[in-house]
Amino acid sequence: MCKQFHQSVRLLSEKYFETLRRHNYVTPTSYLELILTFKALLGRKRSEIMTLKKRYTTGLEKLAHAASQVSTMQEELVALQPELKKTQEETEKLMGVIEKDTVEVEAKKQVVAADEAVANEAAAKAKAIQRDCQSDLAEALPALNSALAALNTLKPSDISLVKAMKNPPSAVKLVMEAVCIMKGMKAERKPDPSGSGKMIEDYWGTSQKLLGDMKFLESLKTYDKDNIPAAVIKKIREKYTSNPEFDPSLIAKASNACEGLCRWVRAMEVYERVARVVAPKQVKLKEAEQELAVQTAKLNAKRAQLKEVADKLQALNDQFDATVTKKEHLEAQIDICSKKLDRAEKLIGGLGGEKERWSEAAKELSERYHNATGDVLLSSGVVAYLGAFTVDFRNECIADWQVECQKRKIPCSSNFSLHATLGEPVKIRAWQIAGLPVDSFSIDNGIIVSNSRRWPLMIDPQGQANKWIKNMEKENKLSVIKLSDPNYSRTLENSIQFGTPVLLENVGEELDPLLEPLLLKQTFKQGGVEYIKLGENVIEFSRDFRFYITTRLRSPHYLPEVSVKVTLLNFMITPLGLEDQLLGIVAAKEKPELEEKKIN
Repeated sequence: MCKQFHQSVRLLSEKYFETLRRHNYVTPTSYLELILTFKALLGRKRSEIMTLKKRYTTGLEKLAHAASQVSTMQEELVALQPELKKTQEETEKLMGVIEKDTVEVEAKKQVVAADEAVANEAAAKAKAIQRDCQSDLAEALPALNSALAALNTLKPSDISLVKAMKNPPSAVKLVMEAVCIMKGMKAERKPDPSGSGKMIEDYWGTSQKLLGDMKFLESLKTYDKDNIPAAVIKKIREKYTSNPEFDPSLIAKASNACEGLCRWVRAMEVYERVARVVAPKQVKLKEAEQELAVQTAKLNAKRAQLKEVADKLQALNDQFDATVTKKEHLEAQIDICSKKLDRAEKLIGGLGGEKERWSEAAKELSERYHNATGDVLLSSGVVAYLGAFTVDFRNECIADWQVECQKRKIPCSSNFSLHATLGEPVKIRAWQIAGLPVDSFSIDNGIIVSNSRRWPLMIDPQGQANKWIKNMEKENKLSVIKLSDPNYSRTLENSIQFGTPVLLENVGEELDPLLEPLLLKQTFKQGGVEYIKLGENVIEFSRDFRFYITTRLRSPHYLPEVSVKVTLLNFMITPLGLEDQLLGIVAAKEKPELEEKKIN
């Protein structure tokens, strides 16, 4: 098919020369340009169509999904309502039980608090009695401990020494008498040594027997101080503790052993005196402790009951919290479901009419995707071969190519047009605002300029292309130069380096050899940066750079050496083109919607 394009354009060029006496050359470069343009445009066009189609199909899928979800959500709402009602009833029932149990717990708390107050009062009473007893005992205990300590210092040899005395001092005899009385031992009756003839009580013999007991000291240490007979203690107080000579310091002069025994007797007397006062208090203490134990037991029982009820109440509260959480979750579910249902219904209601249009658009895009191969092939042929021809020759060639594609079963649109295949409505409208004529021929020329791999050389005797380029690239800092300008090469170099567009206007049939590397795009990379050699200067090449060339010659004759380096475009107005432009102006004034429809 590409070969057919090449041969048909060669024949068309001959006819073009015979009819209008204008030259057009068909070269192998044009054939290569066709192949490369087709390769670049086909992938891009398929990607564009597929992207658009996916948008429509995604929208249709969303509509279908929303429609399918409506019934599901309605069923879900119906199913959730009874469950929510049941949960609300459970919540209200639990609230009643909790209120009842709370009253019971508060009542038990008051009972426990009252019992606790009684128990605390009993404990305070017992502690007061205990402190009183301890303060009284504090008087006797130091003396008792001192006496026991003194006994601990005595050795069996000390006791034996006292026992061995034949005629003991009176102080020793006095102490031993007191000890014998404390131990409940009776004295021996003997005649009075003074010769009175009376019998007297002598405790020394008894004392020696007592001192001979191996467990004498131990018996003193374990003496039952809490049960001293009243007669014994009375005698001790009347005869001994009240006797000035019964003093440990005085006794110590006679015998160290008897000093400890003296201390012991005195300690027992003090202890008995204190014990008589403390004993009733200890009875009261015991009674108070028993009362405290009873009250504590009652309190612990009440506390256990309170804990049982409180735990039950806590379990109910936990169950209530779980039920409330479940209820809130159900309410949130119903709210979300209702909102989703409302949004789905709004979506379906608002876009219900769009469904058919989207379906048609998706179907049309599928057809365009199918026809993209043929349409892009025809578009590539126009870009590569037909730029130099006038509108009638161009249309005639396109019609022949379209018939040939259909014969060869290459899928293509039944009414092919370049602007329908490669045109972008927004970009075309911007071109027209910038001054591009509104006829389809001029629009096709603009599409060829934007899609050609080579820089455009526009045959523009009326200056339409010149005006359009200047307005379109004005915001991009367009530089306008002529070959006659003394510093045009410097301007060109700066624009190439900084990526700003350049318009070279009013060229003749020959171009400056300086431009050849630029026209052939002979760039090279060095250190990761792209460069181009322009004359003797090597400059950095920016990919943002754009180059436009125009000529005011009506019928220029560009030799193959020039035409293979550029894309020739014929912007000259023909009667047919002028008619189309005037029609567009009238339509834009009278019925703008028709002009808009034509562009789209």
